[in-house]
Amino acid sequence: MQTVRTTAYTHTESDHLIYGRRNALGGTLSSATVPGRRSTTTKARQTKSRRAGISSEPESLIMTYMSREKRIAAAKKAKTADKKNAKALAKAKGKAARATRPEPPRIGSAAADWSRWPAGTVFKVLSTDQTYRVDDYGWALAGTNTIDLYMPSKSAMNSWGVRRVPIQVVTWGDPQQSLAVLRGRQSYRHVRRMVLALEGQHESAAALR
Repeated sequence: MQTVRTTAYTHTESDHLIYGRRNALGGTLSSATVPGRRSTTTKARQTKSRRAGISSEPESLIMTYMSREKRIAAAKKAKTADKKNAKALAKAKGKAARATRPEPPRIGSAAADWSRWPAGTVFKVLSTDQTYRVDDYGWALAGTNTIDLYMPSKSAMNSWGVRRVPIQVVTWGDPQQSLAVLRGRQSYRHVRRMVLALEGQHESAAALR
């Protein structure tokens, strides 16, 4: 359990345009979703599903005046219609169940100093119940206790702003795997700083501001 400073970013920011939706590990940036949120189902679709289960039953009064042959034919027709309606109802119920089934939560992307939260670290933001994985980093994050949460749009990014929130680390990433990725990118000062910190050279890392 930690309380950390969080900011937000998105792929359409000017300093991220060259990378697009790619993260530092070569994958695709992902926005986090809230667990248990159901898919929206329109009222018209729900009405259509209910109507699919309405069966037309032959009126008993009309049946009284029919000949025996016509009554048999009408009964067969009604039985066939009932079977079709039952199938349609079952199909409609299946669609409705799929439409309202809670979607599995999607893990979002987060950028951080990999010497503090190694790549692959999975954590939950307790105030929103959203889960994130550290798969990115940024020049302004090296040497700080700030985590940058990926948002799908600028409006969502601005809405988040800057917040101090409690997080729960679910799984820690591997520092050695982080080093393996970063060592070939040390021409950037912030990457060099993370490498030095991961190697235990904290004084040298702190000198790189």
